[in-house]
Amino acid sequence: MMTLRQIRYFIAVAETGSISAAAQAVFVSQSTLTLAIQHLEEEIEVTLFNRHAKGMSLTHQGHQFLRQAHLILATVDNAKRSLQQSTDQVEGHLTIGVTSLVAGYYLADLLTRFQRAFPNVQTRVVEDERSYIEHLLVSGEIDVGVLILSNLEDRHALQTEVLTHSPHRLWLPPQHALLERDSITLADIAREPLIQLNADEMAAHTQRIWTRAGLSPQVSLRTASVEAVRSLVAAGLGISIQPDMTYRPWSLEGDIIEARPIVDLGATLDVGLAWRRGTARPLLVDPFLSIARDQPHSRKVSI
Repeated sequence: MMTLRQIRYFIAVAETGSISAAAQAVFVSQSTLTLAIQHLEEEIEVTLFNRHAKGMSLTHQGHQFLRQAHLILATVDNAKRSLQQSTDQVEGHLTIGVTSLVAGYYLADLLTRFQRAFPNVQTRVVEDERSYIEHLLVSGEIDVGVLILSNLEDRHALQTEVLTHSPHRLWLPPQHALLERDSITLADIAREPLIQLNADEMAAHTQRIWTRAGLSPQVSLRTASVEAVRSLVAAGLGISIQPDMTYRPWSLEGDIIEARPIVDLGATLDVGLAWRRGTARPLLVDPFLSIARDQPHSRKVSI
């Protein structure tokens, strides 16, 4: 089924002329964008782009579809504006639970869009460890959680919805020997000094990856800071496996960070919503879910 996200991605590629530029414009990975365009072409059974060395150019049918795509988004925007009057009348309080990594990459955008749509709703945010956020959700002390669903334990008591499946890539400094390889495997990485991110249970998540692969990595340094991982990788002090949602091509010092796919790592980091199962939801949870589902870019990630 064709989605609004695919249409937005199509417009981004059409306007920039390349996958890489469009990926930066809409804040998703190139692989996510490429897959979305492929699925869109399969859905409508039309080739929208000519692929060539310098980028992507629209076919004749692509130009026709671009006009319709703009009309579709304009119609959706008009529909949203027509509903704005009714959302202005919604009042109340909504308590949102988040974990640290999710707060850094999702919270500001999500809260901004929710408060713009529902200006008379008072929001309160609780940031804590995932296990405690789960406890507060089950006990009804918070209304909805935005967290890494891959790590959830009490799934029977919670209803969930994935917003993004974030693939993993390997972060490396420029000139690293692995950059010369056509493909990189977990076995290749296990032989290198590894920097481990410990924030938001990422250590446990990464350990599951290594356990499934039957490998023991050489962890040389552990840190709870994503920015520290960036700086350490860029300085050549190790390499790191990270979810694509956290990737930026430079450190705080301005040094370059390269990212490469890992051919035998298909697991994703799933980020999404959780709320208590089996009871009537607080009235303001549904409006929040509708805003979260309509994210303008794939930090609704699940790079």
